[in-house]
Amino acid sequence: MGQRIGREPIAAFFSANLPVCHAQRWEREVMLGSVRFAFGENWRDYAVLLDVERIEKAKESLRALLSADLLDGCRFLDIGCGSGLFSLAALNLGAREVVSVDLDPNSVAAAESVLRRFAPGKSWRCAQDDVFAMTPEKYGRFDVVYSWGVLHHTGDMFRAIERALSFVRPGGHLLIALYGKTPFCGFWAWEKRSYVTHRPWFPVIARSVYKPLILLRLLLAGRNPIRYIEAYCTQRGMNWRHDAEDWLGGYPYESVAPQVAVDFVEARGFTCCASKTEKRIGLFGSGCDEYLFRRHDGGEKA
Repeated sequence: MGQRIGREPIAAFFSANLPVCHAQRWEREVMLGSVRFAFGENWRDYAVLLDVERIEKAKESLRALLSADLLDGCRFLDIGCGSGLFSLAALNLGAREVVSVDLDPNSVAAAESVLRRFAPGKSWRCAQDDVFAMTPEKYGRFDVVYSWGVLHHTGDMFRAIERALSFVRPGGHLLIALYGKTPFCGFWAWEKRSYVTHRPWFPVIARSVYKPLILLRLLLAGRNPIRYIEAYCTQRGMNWRHDAEDWLGGYPYESVAPQVAVDFVEARGFTCCASKTEKRIGLFGSGCDEYLFRRHDGGEKA
């Protein structure tokens, strides 16, 4: 089995300064799902911003990770579909069937709205479900299983990865993005937990500090913050304000070193075909590393 979040010095500081009973309660609440960021509210708000330009950028992003022949005619499972943007991108790139699943009912509603609006007549369905309750018997197996920036928010990342692997047909592909391990992961775990549990005052403070620091960082690097925000949709069709909110509040939170992630998946009958990883300090965030895996024992499309 892979390792959980390591106890770096920063992480150890925050855990050491919590009473044992509080630390145990935090872990228990996470496992019960009672401490969780309202991702769906954020994605429902973002979904109304979708336009042709953002959809095209999402298509370009997905096409850069998955070749056209892998998407054409495939069954595509989107675990943690959020706004439904990448389910839509898969349909527009030739997927014959898309199944979009999310734990949050607001995300499911957002994805349904987006797909009804932009993909009428195409084969898709949305479902509210928990990755830990999903089974191949219920959903079948897929040519492509996609989960971008989701599995590290489940409270049990490695078990969630295993669940995602179970939906990949022989010869099929898994495309996931996971937070990379940094020295500041312990701090961010504390910040996100506080963001969720100490409303409304902590989120106001966190946003008031984090966003200006990001803009100051851009200025010091000689970049124009206004142009950066305006051009942000070129990054996977996303929106800066919604991504910042997702980062600050995204709890549960785990991270993983690239080699640990690759070893974990490859030990379960997969080969890493490609990856896009980056070594980060983590002061302003962990950032996502991307991985494309292929399941052994090739066969026809699902």
